[in-house]
Amino acid sequence: MGSDTGEPSNDLLAHIAWSRITEPGDTVAHTLIRALGAVPAFDWLATTSATTPPGAPPDPRWEKTASNWRARLSGLDPRREYSVITGLGGAVLTARDPRWPAQLHDLGERAPLCLWVRGDVRALNRAGVGIVGARACTRYGERIAQELGSGASQAGLTVISGGAFGIDAAAHRAALANGSATIAFQAGGVDRFYPVAHTDLLGRVCESGAVVSEAPPGSAPMRQRFLMRNRLIAALSTAVVVVEASWRSGALSTARHAADLMRPVGAVPGPVTSMASAGCHRLLRDGMAVCVTDAGEMLELAGPLAPDPDPQTTQEGFLDGLDDEAARVLDAFPARSGTTTDALVHVAGLAPKTVVRALGTLQLAGRIKREGGQWKRRP
Repeated sequence: MGSDTGEPSNDLLAHIAWSRITEPGDTVAHTLIRALGAVPAFDWLATTSATTPPGAPPDPRWEKTASNWRARLSGLDPRREYSVITGLGGAVLTARDPRWPAQLHDLGERAPLCLWVRGDVRALNRAGVGIVGARACTRYGERIAQELGSGASQAGLTVISGGAFGIDAAAHRAALANGSATIAFQAGGVDRFYPVAHTDLLGRVCESGAVVSEAPPGSAPMRQRFLMRNRLIAALSTAVVVVEASWRSGALSTARHAADLMRPVGAVPGPVTSMASAGCHRLLRDGMAVCVTDAGEMLELAGPLAPDPDPQTTQEGFLDGLDDEAARVLDAFPARSGTTTDALVHVAGLAPKTVVRALGTLQLAGRIKREGGQWKRRP
């Protein structure tokens, strides 16, 4: 497991302090800490009344932002925060910690200052897929989320979601039922699971995976924090699938964050009359997401970063005798199910003309076959 032990460093204590006085995604704090370091930046804030940090780049936001930060200095005790998380058997990570998930660096100045983790911190560095959607889901959406969660688990992927009612819970439960790790990102502190009704579920998540937040213990799950935690789900995932979402669902923000981070986005279609699927249809219509109807298509979306459950993909000689383009296209095929040319373009990351040319080469070589409107590997 991942509990911190020993005396926390000054740098860690400073990061803990900054995570308490700032809100998630505070780009001004990130700029300041990057310029000065967490300890000097905090010393400036706590021991002076100056509105502009010495040595920091010019920014018209310094005065107003510093005033907001200083309003939270009263009663601040980073060692108490540290003792709370370690007392729960958890850990607090910063970007300097070797356990820090490298994917979060893609967030740039929107990266979290800390991660508060209960459970196994190693789960944060395993390939995973984000499965998100509506709290008020339908039975159809719940069933699909369970199928996708099971498919991801069986393929060796961690299921990443937000621990909420509906789609999130269905995905987490499917992973747990398969004995697989799952990660739940919270909008509030990890000392008090939210929603309270999911206390048992999130406790089980900690046993095989992790419950994570960038907000320190005792933080309330405010609406803005829910929206900001969605960027963490997106960043940690190799792909994000939205199962059900209304027109203004918060799950759509996770999809947008994923698209901004160049993570593949999938959306599950529903009945055209279902308001619960209106957001998914919006993603598909706007071209932000590709259509996902089963676990196989979700695994295609996750691409080569996802573990392949079929050992034939790593057999000696699997790609022998092929040029680079043909080998790349063949490697992009799912292990057992069929696929389309468009899907291969997306997974292989090659131009459509290049993929079509490679498919011709592979077909002539007897490596693939055409079945209806799809391509499949030959055994």
